[in-house]
Amino acid sequence: MLRKLLKYLENKEIVILGFGVEGESTYKFLRKHFPNKKLFIADMNINLLQNKPELTDDINLEVSLGDSYLNGIEEYDLILKAPGISLKDIDISKIKDKISSQLELFLEFIDVFTIGVTGTKGKSTTSSLIYKVLEEQGKDTFLLGNIGEPIFNDIDNINEKSIVVLELSSHALEYVKKSPNIGIILDVFEEHLDYYKSFEKYIEAKFNVAKFQKENNFFIYNYDNINMKKFNYTYKENDYAVSISSIPNVKNKIYLKNNFIYCNNKEIMSIDEEMNLKGLHNINNIMFIFAVCDILNIDFDKAILSIKNFKPLEHRMEFVGNINGIYFYNDSIATIPEATINAISAIKNVNTLIVGGKDRGVNLSKLIEFLKNSDIENIICLPKTGEYIYDALKLSNKNVEYVEKLENAVEIAKKVTKKNMVCLLSPAASSYGYFKNFEERGRLFKEYVKNR
Repeated sequence: MLRKLLKYLENKEIVILGFGVEGESTYKFLRKHFPNKKLFIADMNINLLQNKPELTDDINLEVSLGDSYLNGIEEYDLILKAPGISLKDIDISKIKDKISSQLELFLEFIDVFTIGVTGTKGKSTTSSLIYKVLEEQGKDTFLLGNIGEPIFNDIDNINEKSIVVLELSSHALEYVKKSPNIGIILDVFEEHLDYYKSFEKYIEAKFNVAKFQKENNFFIYNYDNINMKKFNYTYKENDYAVSISSIPNVKNKIYLKNNFIYCNNKEIMSIDEEMNLKGLHNINNIMFIFAVCDILNIDFDKAILSIKNFKPLEHRMEFVGNINGIYFYNDSIATIPEATINAISAIKNVNTLIVGGKDRGVNLSKLIEFLKNSDIENIICLPKTGEYIYDALKLSNKNVEYVEKLENAVEIAKKVTKKNMVCLLSPAASSYGYFKNFEERGRLFKEYVKNR
């Protein structure tokens, strides 16, 4: 499986751009197969060698750290960029054709069937659910990418009969020039505006999941999403449209009618069936699963059973517990307003909302209007976006409070939330600058909730 990839890399002078989880994975892969190859690591972290002292033993390694870490990278043949490195303010004219990644190399040189899942929200749940459905029907399946394991960590275990499900961020897709066999865009909303020059560039990165597909490949897309419609993409005849609000006038379609999900004209599943995933947004995610099943001739009845038994992932409308009569939910993954609105609509009986995080320029007006007209009585706001929400709602009929720390927010929530009702953490904003990531924010929330 690796022969073509290793042949391609053999004589390349390579820069590893960014030494986070994926960068380290790339380094270990290259060292395993090319122990004496000259390598170059470029990373903004000035303390990288102190944190990774084992790198100092590598006599065939050069590093460039700190503010000038990009100096000289144009001299190399191949730049393997980690997804977290933003180049929006950098002149990349000299290096654009040299930029690649684990994802692109995998799609280019590894002959295996791939399913790529992207979208502003729902990527992890949908890719995990596709993996579960395929695995439970006996397929040799791998789940890689944004959700956990870097691609190169498992590349030696993949064979020609495998199916690889890839959760793909827009960052991972930004510079790729290859697309998976099945590409999926669940939705597109304002997000990561600090990473891209414009919202349009963010959307453009998402569409790379399908842009380079062959005619016999499949693209499954959100027919309802207004931002995707504005992009003006030309869909192939065998692509699949997914809609919860209409019946698309295309050859292949998954749609909702009278509370039943249909694949083309075949009734598949009632959305009233008992399952662990809640909310219309999760129904939407499930509809994409059925498109995959139709393409791969997967048994729908068995897939429905897998879907019904699937439990929500951590930090995604996760039930924390009933503490002194209050039901606490952790939805730390909600980093945009639409995700918070979906969570409130799905969970029901939300009496207290904890909201706010890093300001990335996302428009909050829709969320503020939704909260004004909601039945939520208590809104506890955290920096920085919580300041804007507090200012907009402080004169409303809501009990609106502003606090600096999540721990204080939980303390207040325990006092003000009515018994037998819900306190929901759903920030509608990124965690960065206040927490390491949304996982840390969610874990701390759960700790504070359970600390009586």
